[in-house]
Amino acid sequence: MSAESSKSTADRLRDTLAQLKEMRHYAKNNVEVLTAEWLVFDGELSKLKKADAIADLMDRQGQLHDALQAMIEDLEGVLDKLPPEEPPA
Repeated sequence: MSAESSKSTADRLRDTLAQLKEMRHYAKNNVEVLTAEWLVFDGELSKLKKADAIADLMDRQGQLHDALQAMIEDLEGVLDKLPPEEPPA
């Protein structure tokens, strides 16, 4: 039996939450970096007619961050409601 198939539902859910939290961290970082670049180059981007495209990307990245946060909170609630695991015999 592989290690993955021997994991409990709670263990797999914890693994999924860890991955989502890592994704949330990088999504937040990406928004912060892109925003900093935006503030520096806003005027130039406007002249190049690229400001709206960058603003759209920032909005989408922000939406991803918010969706990840909502999913994390939802799955943490599910994890809290799981019945306690039976100890191995």
